[in-house]
Amino acid sequence: MNANLETASDPSTLRRVAIDPVSRVEGHGKVTILVDEQRRVQQVRLHIVEFRGFEKFIEGRPYWEVPVMVQRLCGICPVSHHLAASKALDHIVGAQPITVSAEKLRRLMHYGQMMQSHALHFFHLSSPDLLFGFDSDVALRNIVGVAKAHPEIAMQGVMMRKFGQEVIRVTAGKRIHGTGSVPGGVNKHLSLADRDLLRQDVPRMLEWAQSAVAIVKSLHTQNSKLYDGFGNFQSNMMSLVRSDGALDFYDGVLRARDASGKIIADGISDQDYLDLIEEEVKPWSYMKFPYLKSLGNISGWYRVGPLARVQNCDFIPSPLAEAARKEFVAWGKGTLIHATLAYHWARMIELLHSMEVIAELLDDPVLLAGDLMAAGPRKLAGAGVIEAPRGTLMHHYEVGADDLVTMCNLIVSTTHNNQAMNEAVRSVASEYLDGQELTEGLLNHIEVAIRAYDPCLSCATHALGKMPLEVTLLAADGAVLDHVQKSPELGMTRPAPALAVLEP
Repeated sequence: MNANLETASDPSTLRRVAIDPVSRVEGHGKVTILVDEQRRVQQVRLHIVEFRGFEKFIEGRPYWEVPVMVQRLCGICPVSHHLAASKALDHIVGAQPITVSAEKLRRLMHYGQMMQSHALHFFHLSSPDLLFGFDSDVALRNIVGVAKAHPEIAMQGVMMRKFGQEVIRVTAGKRIHGTGSVPGGVNKHLSLADRDLLRQDVPRMLEWAQSAVAIVKSLHTQNSKLYDGFGNFQSNMMSLVRSDGALDFYDGVLRARDASGKIIADGISDQDYLDLIEEEVKPWSYMKFPYLKSLGNISGWYRVGPLARVQNCDFIPSPLAEAARKEFVAWGKGTLIHATLAYHWARMIELLHSMEVIAELLDDPVLLAGDLMAAGPRKLAGAGVIEAPRGTLMHHYEVGADDLVTMCNLIVSTTHNNQAMNEAVRSVASEYLDGQELTEGLLNHIEVAIRAYDPCLSCATHALGKMPLEVTLLAADGAVLDHVQKSPELGMTRPAPALAVLEP
């Protein structure tokens, strides 16, 4: 299960293909592929090429600033960081547990975040590939093309995301980078007017969420050979589950399974996450490589996110999503589903579950009244674990007696999937890379594999300005065989190649 094949061949005999940056994902990354003279893939790496350093510059800040500060990691999933930090700092202020009203308001905020993010990823970023084909006309393969060819699908995606953002607005104060959650609880109730406004849209949102599951299920079943085979490799899986084994995005204990479905670890408290996983650093990426300590860094890597969560739980505690989960699990015929494109099916099941939970919470009167804050004996450290849209998210802080943060450790969802994404690219490149003329469609196959994980590279990276996608194919002697560039302005072109250097 070693995702990163290190070749034993002489590097001087290998060709190097670089995709820089990966497109239609949040943030910036680069892929390099080394192939031999027989076009066999010898090595694939997903590089995170820029550094942000949140873990260091949070040190020295007052702990109460952290839930707002860490949201700047991302404009797509700020709520997840907002809540993970708040959960960690609940331990610092002794708020264990927080009040019922505070927990349910946080849950409403979080499930709104899950819904809007899943809708954004599927309808805006991934549906063009799935509806039109991976190598279809690039001028068509985008959200504008979806709106023209499938206006009803595009409209539903936009409106579901808008609804999720409204849930965030009324609970966090703003759609992006809100302030609703604080160490020890939340800072306001849901207003009656906002509650009633959201409830008006519940029936329509439930209908559209079910439609989204039907769309992706239909795509999968109509082309099962592609969907079951594309980027299919076995891996361990990890997620939070509720104490009774149910799917839970906000809280729970950590559970890990091996590739066959056997439980490796279960019931691990969020405060004990370091007993379960360890992190490895590699010189060619700014993103860490976590692994299960009991299995070691070679075979202990794992997947997180929708594909893991839907199969790692015992059941989903909402009727429509649970029925959809059973259909999904049945597709595996008694074994875990490992196909990369199955992430999309699982993601829409989670979107449906999020909408069901939102509908249930909006009927709960504790959102409108009740204690908002809790406190108790102070502590000097705390960890907060939450299921973000992309997977398990971990925040860990230590705070001094002067209330200033002395240590911060963040393991974001995409970091957990780092090794798995490397394996996905390797698997797809091995099957589709022909080693000769590069085409835009060929490049997109590789990006589709990464895109299925809904990676949020900006949670660990940052870049300014626009970057074109450039790929250079080198012969064994280092001569340039092909050089292509793709940019929003010019599309795919073949400019005069720059001097190419073979990476060691």
